Amino acid sequence: MEDVLELAYPFRGLWRVGNSPADRVPSHGTRAFASSFAYDFVPVDARGRSAPFTLRSLFRDEAAEVFAGFGRPILAPVAGTVVGVHDEEPDHPAYRGFRSIGYAMTQRRRVAGGWQGLAGNHLLIRAGETVVALCHLRESSIVVAAGSEVSAGDTVAGCGNSGNSTEPHLHIQAMDDPDPARARPLPIRFAGSMPRSGEIVRAGE
Repeated sequence: MEDVLELAYPFRGLWRVGNSPADRVPSHGTRAFASSFAYDFVPVDARGRSAPFTLRSLFRDEAAEVFAGFGRPILAPVAGTVVGVHDEEPDHPAYRGFRSIGYAMTQRRRVAGGWQGLAGNHLLIRAGETVVALCHLRESSIVVAAGSEVSAGDTVAGCGNSGNSTEPHLHIQAMDDPDPARARPLPIRFAGSMPRSGEIVRAGE
């Protein structure tokens, strides 16, 4: 693998690793939109749960607000310049259990909508020749604008459930161009580590 970009964890507290390039590349099963080395991080409570799993969770959608990390602060993982912001997508319900199967069947429609349909609310931070994307952010939660200078650890948004997301979480990836349709993916790690899927990481505490 080429040189790996070192990032700070873009959050505080407990988060469970979803898709990880430590387990497979491409991490999300596709090389589209420079996502080969992307991570998903799901905010969880002290018991390692994103939200209590009930009978309703099996058969019905759930409000994003009942999840432990909905709105939890998202931090800049690197110092740089904000070069892209999208903050207008509504947060949709979460889908677990059998409902997640039905949601997965509609993914082709979201893919057809391009990067924005998949990323939902997102921002892009340029650090030198690298652009870091933070995706699935909460609607109207981004507190920086294009052209803003940020430092690693600055609060930039809230965790949401916009775009191609089954429950509130953060998708993060790095690339060599702000246009994911033409960018080349870049490998990343956090605090010297490449955590694996299912691992719970604690940051900033």
